[in-house]
Amino acid sequence: QQQQQQQQTIMKILVPIKRVIDYAIKIRVDPTKGPHGVQTKNVKMSMNPFCEIAIEEAIRLKETLVKSTKKKDAAEVVAVSIGPKQCSETIRTALAMGADRGIHVDTR
Repeated sequence: QQQQQQQQTIMKILVPIKRVIDYAIKIRVDPTKGPHGVQTKNVKMSMNPFCEIAIEEAIRLKETLVKSTKKKDAAEVVAVSIGPKQCSETIRTALAMGADRGIHVDTR
């Protein structure tokens, strides 16, 4: 039982991430959807810049916890995204930034 306690992570950091239109792209209004509709076809999508900051902070927090406890797996960063299958690209970006796991809740 002591081995199980030693192997458990002390903290799991859950970071919700969102897929949005890239901030460098000029947004176009879709006239068929009215004045509030945004054209999303053939538009580059990326992770929300604020979500990128949240991932970076979660990784910093994890590194601080690892240093203070001297346990490699003291913390785990989990990125979560809810949306269509294209959201998996955003999760891959979070994993490339240093997140340990990614969870995708698929909506259809």
